[in-house]
Amino acid sequence: MVFGKLFSGLRKTREKLASGLSRLFGRGRKLDADFLEELEEVLYTSDLGPTGSKIVAELEQAWKKREIAETTEVPAFLRKALLARLEGCEGSLVKAPTGTTVILVVGVNGSGKTTSIAKLARRLQSEGHKVLVGAGDTFRAAAVEQLSLWAERLGIDIIKQGTGADPAAVAFDACAAARSRGIDYLILDTAGRLHTQKNLMDELAKVVRVVKKQIPDAPHETLQVLDGTTGQNAIRQAEEFGKVAGVTGLILAKMDGTAKGGAVFGIREKVDVPVKFIGVGESIDDLEPFAAEPFVDAILKFEGQETASA
Repeated sequence: MVFGKLFSGLRKTREKLASGLSRLFGRGRKLDADFLEELEEVLYTSDLGPTGSKIVAELEQAWKKREIAETTEVPAFLRKALLARLEGCEGSLVKAPTGTTVILVVGVNGSGKTTSIAKLARRLQSEGHKVLVGAGDTFRAAAVEQLSLWAERLGIDIIKQGTGADPAAVAFDACAAARSRGIDYLILDTAGRLHTQKNLMDELAKVVRVVKKQIPDAPHETLQVLDGTTGQNAIRQAEEFGKVAGVTGLILAKMDGTAKGGAVFGIREKVDVPVKFIGVGESIDDLEPFAAEPFVDAILKFEGQETASA
């Protein structure tokens, strides 16, 4: 079943893919080499990239083995192939057995990291949890100010220091406050960029050490925010931060503002961590848990298809 908010939020991705697929399937075409070549172009340019080419190669093999003979059978094949690539991709937030659950959030500047933290805080708050945020991106004044504004709007406490302060010191204070206040979830922001990858790695490692001293089994999650509008570039970001930060899950931001939602499949091929949430709108409530089947159905809907769920 395709849910309204997700379906609406993925409109641009769906329309880009649908326009090409409708053109292909709407003319009573035969399943032949020309059809397969055009299908590969449609999938590739819809930001499925190499994943689209691999799926068409699988389809070609099925056609040659006479497992598929008609274009009317292709939508169901595409759906099955896309779902297979998202197998194991879903995942709920880890919860600490007792005490505060600590979520470390990483991502490059401009990825939507600060807004995603606010949306996640709002979601946890709406589920009845006590939430605290820590403004650990101290190298960028705007990050602290923006997170402070969100915290004020949500009525959530924030632990922060001045611009240029030691992020590990903010993490220390935030953990101490979370423990003393009986906080359910502590969400810690981190720097989006330092001068070199080594600096970033060292800084994140220092933050993690400080967190573990306060809460031994923390951080319980390290979530990376990826900008959905960057498409295939998001794959490189996921790979690089994965090396540095020990990422346990992804948040795909700005999915409503892009036609590049197909990059999810490429990210999944390169980075073996689940997608925990996707941002499907500008509202504070527009953060949805990722689910493979509704996601695929929300992008794979086009005129001329007889079925995409057989």
